[in-house]
Amino acid sequence: MTQADFSPAAERNKQPIRDVLQLLLPERGKALEIASGTGQHVAWFAAGLPDWSWQPSDAGPDGLGSIAAWAQQLGLSNVRPPLLLDVMAEHWLPDDTLFDVIYCANMLHISPWATCAALMRGSARHLAPGGMLITYGPYLEDEVPTSAGNLVFDQSLRAQNPAWGIRRREDVELEAAQAGLRLSARHAMPANNLLLVWTRAA
Repeated sequence: MTQADFSPAAERNKQPIRDVLQLLLPERGKALEIASGTGQHVAWFAAGLPDWSWQPSDAGPDGLGSIAAWAQQLGLSNVRPPLLLDVMAEHWLPDDTLFDVIYCANMLHISPWATCAALMRGSARHLAPGGMLITYGPYLEDEVPTSAGNLVFDQSLRAQNPAWGIRRREDVELEAAQAGLRLSARHAMPANNLLLVWTRAA
């Protein structure tokens, strides 16, 4: 079996995120995870929300084995085999493939800004009526002082790649609006992160 990769950050934040998901989500549904990374999140969420079907995905083929390995380690039957999915692709999946939730953590700040618009457009296409896009990670906010840790993190990201960096929540909202989505809930999370819920605009 392929070895499961390990992210200390994913290990720290998986339970606080699952706690919010268990409050937000109905008893059952169908979820797509964008940029699944190691697979720790999707496996943990699937274990805590067993009546949900989870479809993990990632843009790079190298990580798909780790995603599957985490699901196998926990003996989960509600996690589908991971898909190769690039948010920048014009078509993610057949247009009639709909999800009650699309979840994306920690992608926007470690990818070019164009991925934000692509995430919003693709999510708008593949959300079922009443569905939610849920994003998690650090954000800059006009009305909230930025923590010292996030300022340092932002500088380190931009030093690694000028196309990276923590995004302004207000800029993300504009991209969402252009795709027909609106910010419907903001949850403050540990370590100066936010969990944001996006739904179809009225």
